[in-house]
Amino acid sequence: MTQHSLDGRREHEVLWFQRRSFLQAAAAWTSMGGIAAAQAQSRSNVVELVGDATVNGRRLLSQQGIQSGDEVVTGPESRLIFVIGNSAFHVRQNSRMTVERGASINAVSLLRLVTGAVVSVWGKGSSRQIVTPTITAGIRGTGVYTEVFEDQGGRSYFCNCYGTVDMSAGRDKAVSRADYHQAFWGEVQPKDGRSLTPAKAINHTDEELEYLARLVDQRTAWELLGRKGVKDGKGYMDETGGQRHPADTLNR
Repeated sequence: MTQHSLDGRREHEVLWFQRRSFLQAAAAWTSMGGIAAAQAQSRSNVVELVGDATVNGRRLLSQQGIQSGDEVVTGPESRLIFVIGNSAFHVRQNSRMTVERGASINAVSLLRLVTGAVVSVWGKGSSRQIVTPTITAGIRGTGVYTEVFEDQGGRSYFCNCYGTVDMSAGRDKAVSRADYHQAFWGEVQPKDGRSLTPAKAINHTDEELEYLARLVDQRTAWELLGRKGVKDGKGYMDETGGQRHPADTLNR
């Protein structure tokens, strides 16, 4: 398993994919035809629910579904894994987020994360964003990890695990192109005049992205390439001289 660093999270939160309950749920999801069957049969798009979660203020039951436009809140020691369209989401404990509707009920145009953390894999598409208190990320087909640190005033962390993302925080803008984990902080107050700063890869694993990708019939960039890079937050598969983090070359 890949190495990972934790900052304010516990080991079991990032190793959820090892639990027998999830493996059984994922196998059942796949055997029943995944999201296409869920849409056709009007069955739940929740792959796994552990603990308590609410949707639009009402307790979520495992047989119920989540639609674009819903507000999702998870409680302590809870986790929620669900699929909408060609995107898959794992919402960590103590999180609050909204999945806003796109062109149809089965399309998400915007994920607004207010508190907590979410791992997500997105199929190809355009005009979609992830928004936190300090970061706006325009995404295409990609896998990402997003977290809001309430104890730091809403400072936000965003890792473009693979793919292309248009990043902005305050007046700062950068295009993130990553094969292997390119990470950013969205600062509450600018640091040395910058609101978008480089970060290390924290609080998520390769395997989380891989399992979510499988739920929507996708593969991560490193699975397609058959190798992994250095998980230092810079985003490159191979280390060569002169590589710079895009937050160090900002376009304002």
